[in-house]
Amino acid sequence: MSAFQEKHWYHLFSNKARVLYPSSDPAHDYLHIMRVVSTAKQLCQAEHARWEIVMPAAFFHDYINVPKNDPRRPYASKLSAEAAIEYLKSVQYPEQYFDDIRHAIESHSYSAGIKPETLEARIVQDADRLDSLGAIGIARCFAVTTQLSRPFYAEEDPWAEDRELDDKSYGIDHFFSKLFKLVDHLNTPTAKKEGEHRVAFIRTYLDQIKREI
Repeated sequence: MSAFQEKHWYHLFSNKARVLYPSSDPAHDYLHIMRVVSTAKQLCQAEHARWEIVMPAAFFHDYINVPKNDPRRPYASKLSAEAAIEYLKSVQYPEQYFDDIRHAIESHSYSAGIKPETLEARIVQDADRLDSLGAIGIARCFAVTTQLSRPFYAEEDPWAEDRELDDKSYGIDHFFSKLFKLVDHLNTPTAKKEGEHRVAFIRTYLDQIKREI
């Protein structure tokens, strides 16, 4: 993809994303998309992947946003992939990339349980998962917690010492039940290194919360 073509598509996709992703969901808004795109580009350069596939997949991985507590959640990535391909057809994006873009979007989701089979799909998945970690990951976790009207922690047992983890009921539980495990499922060496750094920050943050509680 030449620099001129990249600039054209990036500008077009950015404008589409600004309309597509509402600010009413700060965990999945335009700013989230742009962070994922930026991280995906860094990973793409470090791992020598095809930006022609990674860029549109990163922009439109959440094209159809299904709430976390919706029973359709496991199908969100497939719905997003089909919608994204229809959009890419409408703007005459090169069709030779469609199958790989579709797979990258479908396999990015934790809920879908689809293994990414290409380097580009692994990068899109890594970029999205990295945005669930670190300082931004903390902010996003509590944004979702607020949307779902659940408390930050269990009053009687905040750290689940004498109960099962339950991230459907308590915000902090989500760090232990899912987010800390993401590092072990990152695909690329570049993402793993960054993921470990971000998890260390979350642990420091939780130590401070524990002190304050």
